Amino acid sequence: MQTIDNFSFKGKKAIVRVDFNVPLNKQTFEVTDDTRIRGALSTIKKILSDGGSAILMSHLGRPDGKAQDKYSLKHVVPAVEKVTGKTVKFAGDCMGENAKKMAAELNPGEILLLENLRFYEEEEGKPYSLAEDATDEQKKAAKAKVKESQKNFVKQLAGYADCYVNDAFGTAHRAHASTALVADLFPDDKKMFGYLIVAELDAMDKVLKSAHKPFTAIMGGAKVSDKIQVIENLLPRIDNLIIGGGMTYTFIKAQGGKIGNSLCEADKLDLALSILEKAKSNNVKVYLPVDAVNADKFDAEAATRISKINETPDGWMGLDIGEETIKIFNEVIGNSKTILWNGPMGVFEMPKFAAGTSSVAKAIADATAKGAFSLIGGGDSVAAINKNKLADKVSYVSTGGGAMLEYIEGKELPGIKAIRK
Repeated sequence: MQTIDNFSFKGKKAIVRVDFNVPLNKQTFEVTDDTRIRGALSTIKKILSDGGSAILMSHLGRPDGKAQDKYSLKHVVPAVEKVTGKTVKFAGDCMGENAKKMAAELNPGEILLLENLRFYEEEEGKPYSLAEDATDEQKKAAKAKVKESQKNFVKQLAGYADCYVNDAFGTAHRAHASTALVADLFPDDKKMFGYLIVAELDAMDKVLKSAHKPFTAIMGGAKVSDKIQVIENLLPRIDNLIIGGGMTYTFIKAQGGKIGNSLCEADKLDLALSILEKAKSNNVKVYLPVDAVNADKFDAEAATRISKINETPDGWMGLDIGEETIKIFNEVIGNSKTILWNGPMGVFEMPKFAAGTSSVAKAIADATAKGAFSLIGGGDSVAAINKNKLADKVSYVSTGGGAMLEYIEGKELPGIKAIRK
């Protein structure tokens, strides 16, 4: 497999799949968080410093195959210029003669950003719009039409460049044209991962294949069903499993506890019990909360009270872990050498219910300072780390929550498979 470090881009045009799906101000369309743009910088710099040119392609939002100004990547150009310190040329369409011409005329050291890939249904491989009463034959024909047009779509994208670099980990779990199909049009020695994906894979492989013990996985969020495959794939590898967030109450109810109006997946009680049994058979110590901060309603200004986790009063709901739980969790985290965190401990967006999530974030940072390796992934966990200004105090913060989870589940990611064959 070709590596970006061993490849010389001198005199070559590289088409690079980046993830510039960044948040924009709804009024001014200015980029409000350039983390993903900064994530692509080292790859762009390598290409340019070698004497090559970079053709950047990305999606932005969900335009559903239709060109829409609010999803135009032209709004991202100023932020890319600021991060790279270079003038960025912009092709107002990722297809067509103009894009082809601009790519052909790109000089070494220059950057070209293509318009949103998702302005074309071919990027996601979605069927063309059909009437609700479309026949099976019409649906089949539409599917075949998309497949054929996808071939033409990726052929033109690949035709812009001499080599292909995938540096968009956040979309690596999607079998989209720019991540899974374009790569097939380049020989093995001219397609590679960018530095961001290399770092992501290194961090995850470190956790999955060479973790130092004790290894603690912290799983939070709303639903057990969202995390079941991750947990099951981790059980043979981990020593401790900390469970928090709304999913807690499915476990508590399954064990006969009172949960009041707390979130619960009533149809997943047996699943929760089976996880506990599998953990036991794998000698994994499971840590569930012992107390909680309850609220009389789901509201930032709700009245609060503390109770044991399995004694939630009727009419109340658990929205954060309590102080006793924080102490227990902090001790487990503090004694860990490898830590994986996905999912908050409570409704941390509301200040009254943020203490548990913040305490976990700080405990992970402290453990990292003592030599532990910590991997943070998933939108809410990343938001919590950033909210507590601790991103530079942990080992690695993943840029792709969904992709990271699927990789840890043991799934093969299409964008990774296309290059790592």
